[in-house]
Amino acid sequence: MMRAIWNGRVLAETERTKTVEGNHYFPPESVNLDYFTKSRTRTLCPWKGLANYYTVTVDGNVNPDAAWYYPHPSPLARRIKNHVAFWNGVTIEGEPEQEPKKR
Repeated sequence: MMRAIWNGRVLAETERTKTVEGNHYFPPESVNLDYFTKSRTRTLCPWKGLANYYTVTVDGNVNPDAAWYYPHPSPLARRIKNHVAFWNGVTIEGEPEQEPKKR
């Protein structure tokens, strides 16, 4: 199980993430939105597209722009559409479960 943790709280939890450029992207349904507020911050990745950000708040502690996602990624990055990645002190823990082998 993979977890994103900040300030002692699990922000996201899933069996598998999608890894791109060393970042674990969590599926949108695995994210606990109670801790997230949309940020006005946007950044542009030359190959993934325009990223939107969330500010994370836990027990009154605020971590601005600690999570990002691509609502409309480029075709090359479509597999991470709306998946959430973390930085700025958010810890990623756990081991992804193995995907079943195809026969």
